[in-house]
Amino acid sequence: MSLAGLVSALIADDAGADWTRRVPARLETTLAALPFAARAGVRAAARGMDAYAVVRTGRTLGALTAPERESVLAELAARPGLQPLLDVLKVPVLMAAGTERMLQDGPAPRALPRADPPLDLTPASEWPARSTADAVVIGSGAGGATAARTLARAGLDVVVLEEGRHHSTESFGRRPPLDRFTELYRDGGATIALGRPPLLLPVGRAVGGTTVVNSGTCYRTPDHVLTRWSEDFGFTPADGFDRYLDEAERALKVAVQPLDVLGNNGRLTLAGARELGWRAAPLRRNAPGCRGSCQCVVGCPTGAKQSVQLSVLPDACAAGARIVTGARVERVLVDADRPGGPRAAGVRVRRGEGAFEILAPLVVVAAGALQSPQLLRRSGLGRHPRLGRNLSVHPATSVAGRFAEPVTAWKGVLQSVGVEEHHARGVLIEATATPPGMGSFVLPGLGAELRCELEGADRLATLGAMIADRPSGRVLGRDRTLLRYDLDRRDAGRLMHAVRAMGELLFAAGAEEVLTGVPATPRVRTLAELDTVLAGTSARQLHLTAYHPTGTVAAGADPQRCPADPEGRLRGVRGVLVADASVLPSCPQVNPQVSIMAAALAITEAHTGR
Repeated sequence: MSLAGLVSALIADDAGADWTRRVPARLETTLAALPFAARAGVRAAARGMDAYAVVRTGRTLGALTAPERESVLAELAARPGLQPLLDVLKVPVLMAAGTERMLQDGPAPRALPRADPPLDLTPASEWPARSTADAVVIGSGAGGATAARTLARAGLDVVVLEEGRHHSTESFGRRPPLDRFTELYRDGGATIALGRPPLLLPVGRAVGGTTVVNSGTCYRTPDHVLTRWSEDFGFTPADGFDRYLDEAERALKVAVQPLDVLGNNGRLTLAGARELGWRAAPLRRNAPGCRGSCQCVVGCPTGAKQSVQLSVLPDACAAGARIVTGARVERVLVDADRPGGPRAAGVRVRRGEGAFEILAPLVVVAAGALQSPQLLRRSGLGRHPRLGRNLSVHPATSVAGRFAEPVTAWKGVLQSVGVEEHHARGVLIEATATPPGMGSFVLPGLGAELRCELEGADRLATLGAMIADRPSGRVLGRDRTLLRYDLDRRDAGRLMHAVRAMGELLFAAGAEEVLTGVPATPRVRTLAELDTVLAGTSARQLHLTAYHPTGTVAAGADPQRCPADPEGRLRGVRGVLVADASVLPSCPQVNPQVSIMAAALAITEAHTGR
């Protein structure tokens, strides 16, 4: 009953709508997919709120009238330090409430999905206890898929190991977005980087990795970033990076998003940018034939978005690669007694209560910037002092504008328009909308105020901004995802600049008010008001998330600074390549999928001599 009481209080359930009665059950399902600590924390907070209600009124939250619940919430919100906790509790509740309200309005019309290209898939439970291959690729995301395709096309016998499951386009189309969300993301989407402030850092876990759940935005690595990688790290391939970027774009069918499916969220962004004279345009995306379902972050239900399980992995399998699903790699096997020093000998993989081994002279580590350092430590290959350090993310925040007419931001392209006016200052603004309740923007208020915001969400346009950060994080541990990230002071200033720029853009587009994301002052009606609010606000008071982790096994020429050499070879052992976001030596300053694929292509081509 504690969860039912929590929901009733937070969204002012007055029993007048069918969808609100279904939210507690939806919330239970959502919590079941979260890590134990997050699940236990929400339940403990719900019990605590119930206990407070009993002390104040003699009854639990669920037994109170709506006005009594409002009174209890107001008392709790006024207590020092509790407002941030209540804002955290709102996140899973809003996800559940948004889903049920969307389902009440009926499923969005969708075209029949395209048939997925064939993949050679074998569950880990069916793989033999001992086998051999020429190369094992750990991870099937942007880097792993590209590495597998390159090696298989070079004639190697390649096995790809993926911890997650395979999900078909057809399965996306028949399930509500929230059900897919909790299954497609590691830890149900609740991966946290601890620090000042804590950051939510969602990453995918499925065949195709995070490409299954990213926005589909495909930026090329900026020239000034490539120059820095070359001059400061010695990372750029000898024949330049452009050829590899071109190939990545071809594989993904990257093109400018046509205007006809942008949706009102993107159109308002373009209108505001025109009014201000700012540089903005529809984004380049890997989604030919996009129908604007706005569900990229939970798996495209029409198959338009060319995630690597639809674009690169089919080519790898056609060239002979095989994919093993549900396969968590325990360690890279190393032959320490080989002449010339230690050399990779294969991998040991966990399945249920048992394990299997694949023997191979080449192991490509592509488990992602958060998992690859842990794997290397488990394998006894984590001695380099910089392994797991240098973690760069894109800290991000969101702002919304309320308009007089309906926007219905979730009808159209999820991430539709890029605003590059402030990119030279390290701020990239993108018009981003998500299925109801699943965005990084958290609606303000509690109780009746929050319910009113939910009911009026169709009049909101949303923008997100991510900043190019200084690497300020670490991946710790061997077995569990344990992250530390402290926001750099310069980056905090960039976030505040981003909020101001997004507010200015929304007002220029005609917003009647801007929802700031600042809990103490959630709404402003003029740019001058926003300036006043921001003058008394720190970045740590914003609702922050983060995306695109990179750099934790950085590649470069300096052996003291970089755990991998310029060609992605892990130092201290032969036969181990790193070919994922880990090797990018600094923040790429844009959505990184194309950069990761280009780096993986350069690394694996150098190994095969192609």
